[in-house]
Amino acid sequence: MADPTCVLLIEGHPDGAPQRLNRALADAYAAGAEAGGHAVRRVRLATLDIPLLRSAEDWNRGEVPADLRSVQDDLAWAHHVVLFFPLWLGDMPALVKAFLEQVARPGFAVPRDRMSPFAQKPLAGRSARVVVTMGMPALLYRWYFRAHSVKALERNVLGFVGFAPVHETLIGRVDILGAEGVARWQRKLGELGRAAA
Repeated sequence: MADPTCVLLIEGHPDGAPQRLNRALADAYAAGAEAGGHAVRRVRLATLDIPLLRSAEDWNRGEVPADLRSVQDDLAWAHHVVLFFPLWLGDMPALVKAFLEQVARPGFAVPRDRMSPFAQKPLAGRSARVVVTMGMPALLYRWYFRAHSVKALERNVLGFVGFAPVHETLIGRVDILGAEGVARWQRKLGELGRAAA
């Protein structure tokens, strides 16, 4: 048997209520990963104090909040990261953006010498999956809107700091999924978790 993959699940729904679809999907992924023999850690952004960055000085030299230093440790530990969030106003929730700005600081996730094409990407060697839930049909978001915000996240954040490959799971029409639809997506996420994919 291959060595277990270290999997970090990041739940980005700003509402930490346990009945949220994002939580059910993360639970299914975690159960599949654990059944597949993988090590799993979880972070729920709704439970963390994540202040906004307000200046370039803070970005470059400010202190990472205490709640998020342990998340940086989790990111360094992980081989594979799965980020879950609902699509809000066509993009990730502000809490997820604030989180990414705080943890992806120069010297940790972003190379100190960002202008050098030869700079080592600090989080290289890790893969990722982005799981996005939305009210609109996923096909409409993918083809008409070209999944613009997810593509920007994959290219400008995850890819920039070294994650590759980055896969996505887009789940649309969540308002009409019903119990059967939710169970179907839970099975799919469980299968992905078992493969740590």
